[in-house]
Amino acid sequence: MKLAKLNDGPELFFTLQGEGISAGLPAVFVRSSRCNLHCHWCDTDHTWNFVGTAWTHEKDGTPGYEKHRKEDVTFEMAPEAIAERVAAFPCRRVVLTGGEPLIQQDGWLELIAALRRRDPAYVFEVETNGTMAPSADFAEVVNQFNVSPKLSNSGMATSMRLKPEVLRLLAETGKAWFKFVIASPADLDEVLALVQVMPLPRERVLLMPEGRTPAELDQRGPWLADLCRDHGFRFCDRLHVRLWGDKRGV
Repeated sequence: MKLAKLNDGPELFFTLQGEGISAGLPAVFVRSSRCNLHCHWCDTDHTWNFVGTAWTHEKDGTPGYEKHRKEDVTFEMAPEAIAERVAAFPCRRVVLTGGEPLIQQDGWLELIAALRRRDPAYVFEVETNGTMAPSADFAEVVNQFNVSPKLSNSGMATSMRLKPEVLRLLAETGKAWFKFVIASPADLDEVLALVQVMPLPRERVLLMPEGRTPAELDQRGPWLADLCRDHGFRFCDRLHVRLWGDKRGV
């Protein structure tokens, strides 16, 4: 499998879930490499913003920032070997993230099977952008889908970032929660339209402020909390940003 690389090994670490319905729970994260989208504000751009691609990123103007060489940020690893590393941690909640994890569903199926042979109590969350449909086998073994459909603030065309048929399929599993990154109050209009048209279950919709620092979260948090209250959505903070900032591997 293609995983993101951190230092000299895979980006695989034991921490607290920082976002979504499971925020605050201990979890082992396994970050895959490669993504089918290219959000302008993405905080895991090392999984897709490679040398030779035409995508833009908000860090482009930052001194020292460059596109990534694939070989420098990719770690190849077999599912069974990943399972051995995950099993070394005293935790049975595993978050499969990316990038876009659903690009490598067959590999994840092997990983999930290998870990559940060790202990059937393993729980698996999958963090997905909601543009790729899970296979029936994959949907059956995953406990929770953390779906993050992208709004226009991501900088991509609607046809690329929104796949209504996939969102409906995920909603029908009964395992999906839908999290939207909100940069301005105007973003709410897009969310309301999606909730109505899909339709998405309002009680399973989370709104999260866009931000890489506690100061940015504090600036957007109060008015976003008001919007959540007024429209019946769940507010979602970014716990890992508050605890550790914009730092990988925690």
